[in-house]
Amino acid sequence: MSSNPAPFSDIGKKAKDLLNKDYTFDHKFTLSLPSTTGLGLTATGLKKDQFFTGDINSVYKGENTIVDVKVDTYSNVSTKVTLIDILPSTKAAFSFKIPDHKSGKLDVQYLHPHAAIDSSIGLNPTPLLELSAAIGSKELVVGGEVCFDTGSASFTKYNAGIGLNKPDFSASLVLADKGQSLKASYVHAVNPFTSVAAEMTHRFSTYENSFTIGSAHVVDPFTIVKTRLSDGGKVAMLCQREWRPKSLVTLSAEYDSKTINAAPKLGLALALKP
Repeated sequence: MSSNPAPFSDIGKKAKDLLNKDYTFDHKFTLSLPSTTGLGLTATGLKKDQFFTGDINSVYKGENTIVDVKVDTYSNVSTKVTLIDILPSTKAAFSFKIPDHKSGKLDVQYLHPHAAIDSSIGLNPTPLLELSAAIGSKELVVGGEVCFDTGSASFTKYNAGIGLNKPDFSASLVLADKGQSLKASYVHAVNPFTSVAAEMTHRFSTYENSFTIGSAHVVDPFTIVKTRLSDGGKVAMLCQREWRPKSLVTLSAEYDSKTINAAPKLGLALALKP
């Protein structure tokens, strides 16, 4: 098993996924039909008078190259070419959209036994430069990220954080929003079937605190139930069922107890794989 530290973007990710991943509201309906041949279809139906949109994906995987082409309902073409091990422990990805000629971007990732570095540069006259780095091990990681806008000659993002990962728990502390907020998260595996998570944010400028707590429970090998409660009075619940291998149906609901006469929000997501 690899002992490399996780990228900076993974600090706090376990709690974020437990509290937010797979929740779908506003009567949204999604349908995914990936294919073993590398061609897939994704369709999304929105609420009321809005219509279905869809994406067609084509993926080519070579020994050291992955080419991903996506065409959406509005005839926009997104292409991403990923080159693996062009240098030892290095992965590079070049992406662009047609007809947006300013959307080109180059991403480079370098993984070292004790460091993970991700960089990104926009391929246009005034690009955004992004850099994140993390050092440590699989269990303890410290890192930061910055984003510099060459057009305005200013930093648009700079964050720092520390993460601790153990077999039965994960904790993180992130200084975010250009140092204006402090986010702490914690995930604990109560037993092999149940996990709980909490996330708290303190904003230095307003002295406001906000929190979200949640849980995930594996009912059986094919069913998982999640719950979530925020300090704003919103209560959410999710039930996900794998009714055939890698095919999922997810039902989620949210109720805002502080909104008078508000109806619960419901969402349904359906993913099918041949």
